[in-house]
Amino acid sequence: MRSLLILSIAALAFSLAQTMLIPALGELTHRLDTDASGIAWVLTGYLLAAAVATPIAGRLGDMFGKRRMLVLSLSVFGIGSLVAALGGSLETVVIGRVLQGFGGGVFPLCFGIIRDEFPRERVAGSIGLISAIFGIGGGAGLIAGGLIADHLSYHWIFWVGAMSAAIAAVAIELWVPESPVRMPGKIDWRGAALLGVGLTLPLLAISRANDWGWGSTRTIGLLLAGLAVLALWVVVERRTEQPLAHIPTLVDPPVLLTNIVTLFVGFGMFGSFLLLPQLAEAPESTGYGFSATATEAGLLMLPGALVMLVAGPMSGALGTRFGSKLPLSIGAALTSLGLVLMAVDHGSEGPIVLWNLVISTGIGLAFAAMANLIVEAVPPQQTGEATGVNTLIRSVGASLGSQVTAAILAGTLVAGTGLPTDAGFTAAYLVCAGVAALAALIAIVIPRGAHHVIRVRSSAAAPPATPIAR
Repeated sequence: MRSLLILSIAALAFSLAQTMLIPALGELTHRLDTDASGIAWVLTGYLLAAAVATPIAGRLGDMFGKRRMLVLSLSVFGIGSLVAALGGSLETVVIGRVLQGFGGGVFPLCFGIIRDEFPRERVAGSIGLISAIFGIGGGAGLIAGGLIADHLSYHWIFWVGAMSAAIAAVAIELWVPESPVRMPGKIDWRGAALLGVGLTLPLLAISRANDWGWGSTRTIGLLLAGLAVLALWVVVERRTEQPLAHIPTLVDPPVLLTNIVTLFVGFGMFGSFLLLPQLAEAPESTGYGFSATATEAGLLMLPGALVMLVAGPMSGALGTRFGSKLPLSIGAALTSLGLVLMAVDHGSEGPIVLWNLVISTGIGLAFAAMANLIVEAVPPQQTGEATGVNTLIRSVGASLGSQVTAAILAGTLVAGTGLPTDAGFTAAYLVCAGVAALAALIAIVIPRGAHHVIRVRSSAAAPPATPIAR
């Protein structure tokens, strides 16, 4: 129980950083004397670093020890938080955010430790809780960020990150045992470089698409270039003796389809997270807004964040009894239903809280089931690698959801006010609902995974997993 609490603190520290800064972007823009294009790098730098670091950290954890890599990831995250907290210029804050992003290995490393160390009957529920924290942190980050933006300075957002990372790193070093499962080998630096470039180019295009235009040559060119590099990465990894990622495992149907569902649910989740505060904070004169402060908007999301604490372990319990595909399908369907209800009924605070509870329950069930499906489908020595890719795909889905919904709202701005119309919010929620519904349909056909039937590297490709003494 103590180890689970410590791992939960570590996961929460990183997940809060996803959204905690969003309510303070206005203050940051003013304090750092920049514009919307400049401040976008505060979010983009974090996203790109996390995209590159997450799968690499998972693989390194499989090779050198998951606890060791988890402490290192939290340490780098904490240093980044400290740099940003002390920074008074845009460049310094961006550097701090990039370092924060390199803490992206927290989730796959936590999953790996749980699989290796916890009793079998507690694995599904524990992974469910850690997975739910990905969503809980996203919602709680908006709430905490709103409170800090309204009452303190943006520096405190980073101080909170630094303190929580330090506490978690020390506690893990003292009380969490090292994982006994290892995949000895060497680091695939070529694969890491190709993966980094292949992820950075399209994510950069997505994060800046609203400024450059979704149909602009620059956006499309970066997307195509990134996809080309990722295709090359797949070819290279297949021919590498000890690859960064085992491609046959990633394209195995249980893993591949789960990752696709992860992308779509991540899209719906972050689209929802960013729409609700904007809607609530809009002036009452718009006909749909409540003139809420950042704190008040965050409090509307609080019940949803709390229900995820229950939904995550509940998903693990359902998965243990009936298979993780069931809570994943139900969760994606509930997410879609809540988004549809939010689209057609967001005229007062009561329905918004209620429908957000439905959405949050669905997200909590789905996110927990995703991680468990991946863990069930891969051998123990590939847990960090496979869950690292899954966590990365969540972030890509979140980026897509936030940028697409922002583009939809931007297309309905009213001249003179610079605010979107009510129809814009309805359309954005319906798009997110459609993507979540597609996730539910795909989840139904995911075959049950069993790691003992999945082909792993041959003895010529990599040494066998080696347990270590505690």
